[in-house]
Amino acid sequence: MDMILTMLGGRSMSGLLKTGTAILTVLLVVPALLRLFVVTVDEGWAAIRTRNGKPIIRNRLQRRPARDGGAVGEVVVLHPGTHGTFPLFYWYRLVDVRCRATDLPVREMTGASGRQHRVHASFEWRPIPSGRDLRVFELDVVNVKERASNIVGAALRDIVRGLDAPELPHNDELSAFVLAACSEEVRRACGVDVVRVMITGDALTDGYLLAGALRESDRVSAGVAALHAIN
Repeated sequence: MDMILTMLGGRSMSGLLKTGTAILTVLLVVPALLRLFVVTVDEGWAAIRTRNGKPIIRNRLQRRPARDGGAVGEVVVLHPGTHGTFPLFYWYRLVDVRCRATDLPVREMTGASGRQHRVHASFEWRPIPSGRDLRVFELDVVNVKERASNIVGAALRDIVRGLDAPELPHNDELSAFVLAACSEEVRRACGVDVVRVMITGDALTDGYLLAGALRESDRVSAGVAALHAIN
């Protein structure tokens, strides 16, 4: 007992406390301080670096070029993953780059043969996590969804207008045509990536059915059937 009391008293106790304090500092305090300078961006988000609300533009090449480091003149962007930052995360603004869907209004279109179609369509899109595209997305485009919808709708109209078949192609084929025709322009004008275009419906318009019924007035049964199809 005397030996234990001797170890706990005097210089031995002081040295023990100093050693324990140093160990706790290394194990707890230092990692906690380092976490102030490390940021993890979740999947589906990107962080655009700002100062006083304005994006920071890269003005020189990195000493150690990274695979997604970006070029000179692009916005400094943090991609999903863990990054070192200085001094705190409030210098960065998170941008949602997850995929979302937009429905186009129902459109009545006329093909090259004069056949009229009512087409329902939608498209999926997402902001592109790169410096130039995020800069367009954040600063230049007032309403990304509206502008992208106009471009996709115009491409769909041009493709249907050039078709000379009595029926539209299969939905998958028509969707691929529209996507190929508008994806590059949407990216350039809106800073977003059109992931997929979906043609969700196709039907002949009431006006076309009525005109067909009138043309077939000599065939009463066919005319009546066409008029019933309108209702």
